[in-house]
Formats: sequence, C-alpha cells, structure tokens
Amino acid sequence: MNVELRYLRALVAVVDAETFTDAAIELGTSQAAVSRSIAALEQALGLRILQRTTRSFTPTPVGERIIAHARSVLDELALLEREARDHGSELRVSYAWSALGRRTIALQRRWEEIHPEVSLVWVQSNAPSGGLADGSADIAVLRRSAADARFTSTPIGTEARFAATPIGTEARFAAVASGDPLSRRRFLRMADFAGRTIAVDRRTGTTSEELWPEGSRPAGFRLVQGVDEWLTLISTGKALGMSSEATAAQNPRPGIAYRPVRDAPRIEVFLASWRDDPSPAVADFIRLAREAYVAG
Repeated sequence: MNVELRYLRALVAVVDAETFTDAAIELGTSQAAVSRSIAALEQALGLRILQRTTRSFTPTPVGERIIAHARSVLDELALLEREARDHGSELRVSYAWSALGRRTIALQRRWEEIHPEVSLVWVQSNAPSGGLADGSADIAVLRRSAADARFTSTPIGTEARFAATPIGTEARFAAVASGDPLSRRRFLRMADFAGRTIAVDRRTGTTSEELWPEGSRPAGFRLVQGVDEWLTLISTGKALGMSSEATAAQNPRPGIAYRPVRDAPRIEVFLASWRDDPSPAVADFIRLAREAYVAG
C-alpha cells in the first residue's frame, strides 16, 4: 500500500472547501492534480471514498471514516512540525486578508523587544483553519466566529481541535471605486449599499447578506476568491465592498477609497491556536495582541 501525504491533504482540502476548485486554490495546485491525488488514494486503499456526481460529491460511509483518519494523521504531522519549528525559535502568525491592520507594526516591534530570540513571522493563509491544521501557522488571526464549521472542521463526536480567544473589535469600512459618488462622502451607512452589487468572499471574508435586514439588502452579491480579486473588482467599479478597518489600513490600492460605515456592527477579532498547545510564546503573543487592541 502506497499512501502519500499529498493524497491525504488533497482529500481533507476537498472536504473542507466543498469543491475541487477551491481545494486546488487552497493547496496551490491544479484541480486535475487534486482529482488525481484522490483517485490515487482510492486505488491505494482499494475502496471508494467520495461518491461523485457532475456537480457535487458526498463521502461514502467508509469514506467518512477514512476522512477522520486522514485528519488525525495530518494533525499529528502538524504537531510534529510545530515541535521542530519551536526549536528553531520561530512563531508563525497567519491571516487571510490582513494581519492586525495598523496595530501590526507596533506589535511586531513590541514582540522583538520582549522576545529578541524568537522570530515573529506573518504568513497569509486562506485555509479553513488558518494554516493551523497543516502546521504552516502556530496562531491564526480570525475575523469570523470560531464556531464556524469551516474553521473547526471537526468530525462529529470529537472535541474541537482549536481554541479561539477574542482580542478586540474593529469597525467596518466600505471600499468603493474612487470615481464612485460615494467616495466623496466622509462616511457611509448600511442603507447606502441598497441597489448595489457587493463583492463577497464567503470563505474568508467578513460580509454576508445577513448584515442587512430583510427587504433592505443590496441588489446582489458577487462571489470572489481572496482579497486581490476583491480589490480588483471594486477598483473597476463593478461592485462595492465592506470589510474590517484592518483591510483598509493594510490594503491601500490606487483607484479605491475606504470609508467608515457608521451604523454597521463591529467585527470581533480572534486569535486561534491548538487547544492543547502549551507554548508560552503563543500565550504571550495573545496577551500582547489583546493589549494592542485595548490601547486603541
């Protein structure tokens, strides 16, 4: 039996992302490569894991158990990699769109003062767990509930693998094309989005239809993949956007104006880590990040 780790990573990515296309984006490979990996895994095991149709897939009964085992193997590998990295004196913090916005540089300097022996590294990740599950990050910055199934990705009947600590809140900002009449205002309100198309990233973004009351929602929602596609669509005037103040601070772009949305609910910011991680560096980073938000 020849089962490779890339087969397991492909399987878990497909289940978490819910499509082969999104799984390929997450893994940085092609959809065909993901399909080949899963086909190779099924051949190696001699059983069917996913029942496919032209538009979707569902795990077979035995596939459900294989997926749970695959998660367990990858979790153990992530723990091993993190242990090895700890000896290399490095703490990796992941984020999807923006780190901690305008607080990022100040926190970086504060960390270097207190922990000159531990390098603080910021990495971008669009993975459901923020890179925790695959070992590419020790801490993940989240701006959506830690109870979100796309984050926990936990088999039924098992304890959540990750714990999330709230560290503060951020205001919501609108992103509009610089030629849009709304860009001439100092601030916007939720009602200003009526009749407009909103660019939304359902996987890692912070905006959804539920923010607006029934009957006063925008005209439509355009799905995007990640912050770069979001910014490009808005800059060309094809849609408006709404995100956190951190996005506005960390992603300036010619042709885009950011304006605060006065009556929008604030966004809660979490730091997620492995539930059983005893690392004092992780605990200290969470403390410093919370202090940065308290300071304003």
